[in-house]
Amino acid sequence: MTQVRTGITPPFAVVAADSDEAIAAQALIEGMYETVEPDKAAVVVALGGDGLMLETLHRFIDRGIPIYGMNCGTVGFLMNEFRVEELDVRLTEAVPAVIYPLLMRAYTMDGTRHEALAINEVSLLRETRQAAKLRISVDGIERQSMLICDGALVSTPAGSTAYNLSAHGPILPLGAGVLALTPISAFRPRRWRGALLADTATISFDVLEAVKRPVSAVADYTEVRDVRRVDVARDPTRQLTLLFDRGHSLEERILREQFEP
Repeated sequence: MTQVRTGITPPFAVVAADSDEAIAAQALIEGMYETVEPDKAAVVVALGGDGLMLETLHRFIDRGIPIYGMNCGTVGFLMNEFRVEELDVRLTEAVPAVIYPLLMRAYTMDGTRHEALAINEVSLLRETRQAAKLRISVDGIERQSMLICDGALVSTPAGSTAYNLSAHGPILPLGAGVLALTPISAFRPRRWRGALLADTATISFDVLEAVKRPVSAVADYTEVRDVRRVDVARDPTRQLTLLFDRGHSLEERILREQFEP
């Protein structure tokens, strides 16, 4: 018979991805430890991959509750190693990493304004076979009069090793105080590789020839199609906390990513 541990500090809830592995892991943890419902938890343990971590951060974004992830997925860059033993000790000794989401304001062709938060990045992507044409301004000053491309993105440090890195953008240290502005398959100017911007900046994209060359805007997994303008800035009203095992902090993972092949 499985022994149930009690008196865990902090009280935690468990959420899981819909994979068989994650669901089985949740049942195992809830059989070994005394857990609580998410609305009573001081910490949420998320079981899955990086996608589940992003979903969990968005789900609890207005509560500011720390999230401790354990990898039951594929990459698991934002997750800790899955291990049920001494989970209570790991939660107590975990190192916090504070991250700040981006707020996307997207204006569509019909004049509607849409808002969404992004923990990793805000991306603009062409919708058809024709390249997008974007005008880019920073804090109201035009910096790129016309970028012909498949798209462009603004990445947080936490998201800089995700889509941003695949688009050949820079890896950003967590406390650097900067955002990465990265083109996606730039055609003109062909050699422009993007820019590093202060995380206090507002980046604005105007879609040129929006009817002929439609563009969508994506904040993590929220997509708005047929946009004519998108403003991106850090949301100063929210901060998120991820928890990591000692010696395996998010800062260390981002640093290691710059040296490993």
